[in-house]
Amino acid sequence: MGLPEPPALGASALPKDSFAGETVVVTGGGTGLGKAIALEFARLGASVAIWSRNDEHRVAGVAAVESVGARAFEFAADIRQPETVAAAFDATEAELALPGTLVNNAAGNFPVPAEDMSPNAWRTVVDIVLNGTFICSREFGRRHIAAGTPGSIVNIGASYAWTGGPGFAHSAAAKAGVKNMTETLAVEWAPYGIRVNGLVPGLFPHEDEVEAIRGVPERGRQEDTRAPAGRVGQPRELGWAATFLASRYASYVTGHTMVVDGANWQRRAMLMPEFEPIREQLGKGRFEL
Repeated sequence: MGLPEPPALGASALPKDSFAGETVVVTGGGTGLGKAIALEFARLGASVAIWSRNDEHRVAGVAAVESVGARAFEFAADIRQPETVAAAFDATEAELALPGTLVNNAAGNFPVPAEDMSPNAWRTVVDIVLNGTFICSREFGRRHIAAGTPGSIVNIGASYAWTGGPGFAHSAAAKAGVKNMTETLAVEWAPYGIRVNGLVPGLFPHEDEVEAIRGVPERGRQEDTRAPAGRVGQPRELGWAATFLASRYASYVTGHTMVVDGANWQRRAMLMPEFEPIREQLGKGRFEL
């Protein structure tokens, strides 16, 4: 039977105006799960700033937010650049208000065996996922500490931060860093009223998945059977979790990482299936220098 389906799109466990008068930033909020998160904040009354390097993505994020009657703002931000991030905060504050919530969702990822990975590929993913998350968090924290105002950060993680991720050494290492940083900043910034939590999605297929991820062998086939829940997640379920973590109803929750994956990452078989090296899983030939 598996886990029941969630309430319909548009439902929420929080009161309708939980984020009325507040500004929320979602990095990479124009596509996929980032857009789903932005949409749920918008439904609860927030003004939402969409930060992304991609023009089309920003337009899509703004359209989604405005479709539910909320105010939207977009900024072309490369989160790897501290000066650009500072400018994004300046512009968002001038247009809307000092963001009270920051969702660090922007990421880069693609499958590749470690021996095939170029130094530039490693640097690029780590720079976006780990460094970018810190740069945005640092700027957010500094502004709230200086202003004496509370705030909330939600960092999007990954379960292979705990388990390792064959084929994703760059992203797994970066997400492990994000998890540790979440816990560290939660302790450092709690005295200032700033909460820092993590949110880990499971299998949430969506139309904006990049080709590199969509092309992983077996992706898209019988996905409902790949989790103990008997189904994949719906993007709105991640949005609901994000809004709860950022809300005043979670005001005593900080330093926590919430996993929303139908218990998939904890599953174990009595006898593990036959091992297949990652090169073979990805259809790679014999490695040669």
